[in-house]
Amino acid sequence: MLHWTEARTTRSAPWHSESGAPLPRRIVVADDRMKADTAHRLAREGTGLLWRGDFHNARHLLAALGRRVDRTPPGPGPGGPSEAFAAHRRARGHRARTLGRLLVLLEDDHGLALRRAPDVRRACTEAYGPPRSPRVVALTELLGVLGARQWREKGVYVPALGARIHPHYGVFSPVRGEYVDLVARAPLPRRAGRGTAFDLGTGTGVLAAALARRGCAQVVATDISPRALDCARENVHRLGLAGRVEVTGPCLFPPGSADLIVCNPPWLPARPASAVEQGVYDPDSGMLRAFLGGLAARLRPGGEGWLVLSDLAEHLRLRTPEELPAAVSAAGLRVLDRLDTRPRHPRAGDTTDPLHAARAAEVTSLWRLGPARG
Repeated sequence: MLHWTEARTTRSAPWHSESGAPLPRRIVVADDRMKADTAHRLAREGTGLLWRGDFHNARHLLAALGRRVDRTPPGPGPGGPSEAFAAHRRARGHRARTLGRLLVLLEDDHGLALRRAPDVRRACTEAYGPPRSPRVVALTELLGVLGARQWREKGVYVPALGARIHPHYGVFSPVRGEYVDLVARAPLPRRAGRGTAFDLGTGTGVLAAALARRGCAQVVATDISPRALDCARENVHRLGLAGRVEVTGPCLFPPGSADLIVCNPPWLPARPASAVEQGVYDPDSGMLRAFLGGLAARLRPGGEGWLVLSDLAEHLRLRTPEELPAAVSAAGLRVLDRLDTRPRHPRAGDTTDPLHAARAAEVTSLWRLGPARG
């Protein structure tokens, strides 16, 4: 619970943070009279600023805080790519913590009682579930919830599907389409058209939909995230594929075996700082190792496992080039083929990105895996 004094009255409300951020050390009430320098000093000290002024002025203050944090960006450091990546993550964490101390109070109906505030109730209900009581959240988190509502309504066009996928809050969006293109053009195993395919870690359901559109008779899609499972079910239904795609979980592998098992695990072995980052960061490559370790026992004769993975971790020196082939061999698997593609996202060409050299060299691959010969 957070406690603060407002109009000589002590008030309290539960603290909510999707990223697991700790409670601020103390709370002060802030409004349109607060100067950006004062807000920056208090936020750096760990003080939460509960905003009670104009909503648009709160957004202006947030931008001013961001400019002050960005005045002293971290240098490249004396080390190599892994040290640059660590410094980049520290800088992003510091920025998120500082900006995350500008707070707002959601009322017991998820409403926002601020001047010129938008109606956030639907977006908050989609992200947090039905309202039960007031809660205090970071303004940055609320803006993320509002942005997710727009993405969910508009959707992301996926050329390989010829349709839009609608991501939910906290579910990684398929904005990088090259991995979908790889799954859409890789040659299917001979029996996949009459058999079963698994899509492990389905997220929005985009790869499950691509497999069904390619002619796989039955696709079973899994995820460990309840939000992802709801999102995938909605997208599968929207695309008219509910009769061919079953979404189940929370789990990695479903029961049984399959002719094709596809997995696009998070690409970087690091700890995520929020729910949506779980689509990018996988501590100690846990999902990758679980997929490889369980694959051979679940493939039907003549079946294949498709691992879709970027080599960005190798360029950042977070994983050696020898680790993945060694893990494949240790799991009793062999590489049948490999399809490569270059990323097309804007950050690959952004020379101001501190990780530009690694991103520019990145290759995304689809590894076709089968059981090792006896």
